[in-house]
Amino acid sequence: MPKIKLTKTELKAQQDSLKQFRRFLPTLQLKKQQLQMEIRGSIERQEKNQAEYDKMLSDLEVWISLFGDNEATEFLVNTVQLTDVESETLNIAGVEVPVFKNAVFELKPYDPYLAEPWFFDAVEIIKELIKLRENGKLLAEQNRLLSRELMTTTQRVNLFEKVKIPECRENIRRIRIYIGDMDTSGVARSKIAKKKTLEGAAA
Repeated sequence: MPKIKLTKTELKAQQDSLKQFRRFLPTLQLKKQQLQMEIRGSIERQEKNQAEYDKMLSDLEVWISLFGDNEATEFLVNTVQLTDVESETLNIAGVEVPVFKNAVFELKPYDPYLAEPWFFDAVEIIKELIKLRENGKLLAEQNRLLSRELMTTTQRVNLFEKVKIPECRENIRRIRIYIGDMDTSGVARSKIAKKKTLEGAAA
């Protein structure tokens, strides 16, 4: 514990600090709870997104395998090109996080007469798969940012609860004891001086 001045001025400063810590602590605790809740929601959204992606990918693989044409599959995958991912920024519990809006695609030139009959349906499924993949990336980033903020907020809560507030209380206790002792000592000295003065006058 750092050395403090055992004065009334320091006592006032410590009391003010204690009030400030007590005032800020509930806000930090509330933010911590909000972040924990948002992280749970973020994890659920990630799991749901991943489940949709896995199911759609599995369905697509089964569907394409029925045709047994690897060249057609490669042609399909190479035709759909992701050109941009549109997102927006949202404030969640005081944290700016990215939110997926849409994915923009470009189809490479192809001869529609050479495309398999199922080609156009498959293109749409691949687009949806890519959207789910890109959304998953942003959901993971959301979770990372929220988790980082939760760690910082938790550290501040612990600092206030376990260090700053107990430290202020102990400093206030020490200063009050010292000031009380000094007051008592001053009264005693005053009485002794008065007694000596009276004795000197009587002599």
